[in-house]
Amino acid sequence: VQLVESGGGLVQPGGSLRLSCAGSGRVFDYYNLAWYRQSPGSQRELVAEINTGVGSRQVKSYAESGKGRFTISREESNEIVSLQMPDLNPEDSAVYYCNANVRGIHYWGQGPQVTVAS
Repeated sequence: VQLVESGGGLVQPGGSLRLSCAGSGRVFDYYNLAWYRQSPGSQRELVAEINTGVGSRQVKSYAESGKGRFTISREESNEIVSLQMPDLNPEDSAVYYCNANVRGIHYWGQGPQVTVAS
């Protein structure tokens, strides 16, 4: 399983970013996909997760940090999971990690930096 992220960078407060993660190794067939983030001195925390279901069986969940603001989505055909992040604030600055998990097994991407600053 390989996860390759893109889309991090510097954005002003109130701006938006879209993170994308391309998976390989039949990731989308078997793994739940998630985004975590970690800021200096803090533990890695879950931001959003999406299960393997499609249509009515698809379930998305969000941590408080992203609930009502961020949107996680997956493109089955291209094996890409994305995180749309509007209205960013400096507290959202962190390294964001793409995650694939099933039955306690976790795989991680390299983690692009997101910096929200004027």
